[in-house]
Amino acid sequence: MTFKEQILEGIPNILPQPQAFDTSINHAPKRKNILTAEEKRLALRNALRYFDASQHAELIEEFKAELETYGRIYMYRLRPAYKMYARPLADYPAKSKQAAAIMLMIQNNLDYAVAQHPHELITYGGNGAVFSNWAQYRLTMKYLAEMNDEQTLVMYSGHPMGLFPSHKDAPRVVVTNGMMIPNYSKPDDWEKFNALGVTQYGQMTAGSYMYIGPQGIVHGTTITVLNGFRKIKKSPKGHIFVTSGLGGMSGAQPKAGNISGCITVCAEVNEKAVHTRHSQGWVDEVISDVNTLVTRIKEAQANQETVSIAYHGNVVDVWETFDKEQIQIDLGSDQTSLHNPWAGGYYPVGVGFDEANTMMAENPELFKEKVQETLRRHAEAINKHTAKGTYFFDYGNAFLLEASRAGADIMADNGIDFKYPSYVQDIMGPMCFDYGFGPFRWVCTSGKPEDLAKTDAIACKVLETIKTNSPKKIQQQMADNIQWIKGAQENKLVVGSQARILYADAEGRMKIAEAFNEAIKNGDIGEVVLGRDHHDVSGTDSPYRETSNIYDGSRFTADMAIHNVIGDSFRGATWVSIHNGGGVGWGEVINGGFGMVLDGTKDASRRLKSMLFWDVNNGIARRSWARNEEAVFAIKRAMEAEPNLKVTLPNQVDDNLINAI
Repeated sequence: MTFKEQILEGIPNILPQPQAFDTSINHAPKRKNILTAEEKRLALRNALRYFDASQHAELIEEFKAELETYGRIYMYRLRPAYKMYARPLADYPAKSKQAAAIMLMIQNNLDYAVAQHPHELITYGGNGAVFSNWAQYRLTMKYLAEMNDEQTLVMYSGHPMGLFPSHKDAPRVVVTNGMMIPNYSKPDDWEKFNALGVTQYGQMTAGSYMYIGPQGIVHGTTITVLNGFRKIKKSPKGHIFVTSGLGGMSGAQPKAGNISGCITVCAEVNEKAVHTRHSQGWVDEVISDVNTLVTRIKEAQANQETVSIAYHGNVVDVWETFDKEQIQIDLGSDQTSLHNPWAGGYYPVGVGFDEANTMMAENPELFKEKVQETLRRHAEAINKHTAKGTYFFDYGNAFLLEASRAGADIMADNGIDFKYPSYVQDIMGPMCFDYGFGPFRWVCTSGKPEDLAKTDAIACKVLETIKTNSPKKIQQQMADNIQWIKGAQENKLVVGSQARILYADAEGRMKIAEAFNEAIKNGDIGEVVLGRDHHDVSGTDSPYRETSNIYDGSRFTADMAIHNVIGDSFRGATWVSIHNGGGVGWGEVINGGFGMVLDGTKDASRRLKSMLFWDVNNGIARRSWARNEEAVFAIKRAMEAEPNLKVTLPNQVDDNLINAI
């Protein structure tokens, strides 16, 4: 069968033969055995409903074995035989060009070069899934191939609910992931309901089909590292940034360190993740002996090198050894998946990788004990370095939150706040999000590198034009992004689809998108998919990350993310998504995203102006109401530019009046 025929087939009438377990692929760890005997029967009943009753007897033992062996029913037998990657738009069997673009984005999320655990349909973060099983993938792709521009596909936590009548300006797909009743959002609730096959963790851009490989976070990490060094008034050259995590999004750290010009040490316990990033050129060197690492770092310091080193081992060993060897760490952080601490997001020191994977499944209580013990050691080592001048920040991955729950010494004197700031509090919030700057991204659906180069040039020209008249307050942002896009080609950031990302405000996003649409209309480039990371101005309510610099008491509310996705859906987004749990953990955040297809038409021009303006200014309005000075400046500027925008502004209260109470 051809690729198109396999897509149109969906779930086959004649089952394919079982497939051997491929040990060369990076697989998800075994999940804990959390279901009761009766719940296991329910999980099997749920899985078998995708198949004709005549196939149940053949599949039930196989699915039972998967559930017992891996803790989930992935339906490996249904994994397609064709190669998984983002094909040119014309290669997809589709009646709707918008639907074909979504198919492209789904396959990009599952590309072996992009996905962390591709056979388990997990893109990044240890549990950030596109689908829960391969039947869902096959059925979704079939629906997308069949749909027209007056239908909407409804996605229910990985399950394609079906095609519903709508209209051409409605989203082609509406995605929800993990939207639990609040009292059922504890970590073990995810384990249970995911094992039952009724919900999933979509992370941020995995379950919304908008992940573009580590590039998606390289730019934000680069900005963070550059501004981190600016904050401590040091040049990156010859200075050290220590962090950990090379899987999924965290794999961007060494590349960002190189672009920033510092010495980066990034620890990772998973050898396959280390190999992947090294083979892709995202990290320069690999060292597995901590004493060899010490020697190499001293050499790099002496020569003021720009170099990134993957340490294959536990980051706690790095922090402790560097303390003993008196190696000055200038910037420190951690980007392991601590939103997922008990299922492979963070590994205990002194325990081998394979041994730890066995322990987390077979003795989860001991594994948790070891992880929390490691967190306490980790924090203790960090405290020793910060006492000597290291600037440490939480990377929004719940490191400080989980360390606090483990009883680590990371609380401030008031017993409420953490000793160390979130990078959003110190850097991204006041310097980026409050001004409306966030991760705007696009994908060239032709798959042609030359189209990506053309879009880079278009975006750069637009930003340079805007910069000539932009206020002084955002000049540094404009300069950083122009420098970034000019170096994008030489930094070889593409993994998977021909995609790019930069930080822009509403004006920049709209003008870049309009210039793309014009280029498509003129036949200069093929269609383009617009999107963003959910880690942005408006899309995410996350009290320990995206909204950690909201100080009016509302950072634990999630109205903004819900408003954002509702507003995007009726202003012209091609697809919209809303998730529980992205980035910092199940039950800790609500986040929303979108995708938009530009096809060179007047309709696309109308939609992009309406939707992109709202997508940014919704968040600035909320941030300004929280009395964030930079956001008040930004929303006033937006109201001057758009007469139909009228936002409620806060009145300031005299501190002396409040303090006298």
